[in-house]
Amino acid sequence: VSSGDTLYTSATTFEELNLSPELLKGLYVEMKFHKPSKIQAVTLPMILNPPNRDLVAHAHNGSGKTTCFLLGMLSRVDPKLQAPQAFLICSSFKLSYQNTEVLRKMGKYMGISSECAIPADSSDALPIAKRAPIMAQVVIGTPGTINKWMAYKKLGVTRLKILVFDEADQMLAQDGFKDDSLRIMKGIEKVNSNCQVLLFSATLNDIVQNFVSRTVKQDYNTLFVKELSLDAVKQYKVHCPDELSKIEMKKDYILEIGENLGQTIIFVRTRNSAKMLHKSLVEIGENLGQTIIFVKK
Repeated sequence: VSSGDTLYTSATTFEELNLSPELLKGLYVEMKFHKPSKIQAVTLPMILNPPNRDLVAHAHNGSGKTTCFLLGMLSRVDPKLQAPQAFLICSSFKLSYQNTEVLRKMGKYMGISSECAIPADSSDALPIAKRAPIMAQVVIGTPGTINKWMAYKKLGVTRLKILVFDEADQMLAQDGFKDDSLRIMKGIEKVNSNCQVLLFSATLNDIVQNFVSRTVKQDYNTLFVKELSLDAVKQYKVHCPDELSKIEMKKDYILEIGENLGQTIIFVRTRNSAKMLHKSLVEIGENLGQTIIFVKK
């Protein structure tokens, strides 16, 4: 893939990305990954290789976006430098927690510190003004809290290398989050002109386009991962006499197909079915890094 004068080669393996041995161990041992998904194969060379341009990526849910930016963040952090080096801005408290847990799992062997920046849920929480400066190398949270920490001089940005916006379309639809996101960008730009910005979104609407035009450098890379249309999806109906036979069918056929394509999404009817399927896959050592199981509400 070429962008301007820069030529990027898609990665067929994680080794091609020149990742540290500790990060590779996290991907294979903790995350159970085998190879990059489509969006990971294309975006990671753009994120990791000089000139480290800003990136605006649009891809549907379940495509593997989270691994793209978390792996990109971990790759850019210097474990020896005790200062904030990577920010991840999320659209909700829940997503902040989830991304923090995945990052800690992926970076388990790297010795990188992280902090989840969300509003304190306790009335006796230490006021921001009395808190010690945040020294975590990766900070993940909502725009309001991160902006507040920056405003109180508790979160420095001079050593910041990479700033990521996850689910930007949902986040920017909220006026408060949009305003705080702009304040974060302006605060960074005042003291740091070398911070790489990654913006991941499921849709490209006017709000996202306007935000990009105001915050992202003009020579940024753009990537669209096309969503499959219903006409391109093959549908089959398989009769299974019981729950165990359904699990066996999923293991023997569906996951084999998904492994070749790079990802699998499975919808089940009950929480118990999800637990049974997950337990069965873990027991056989199945790669769950690219498998998502949803419970139908």
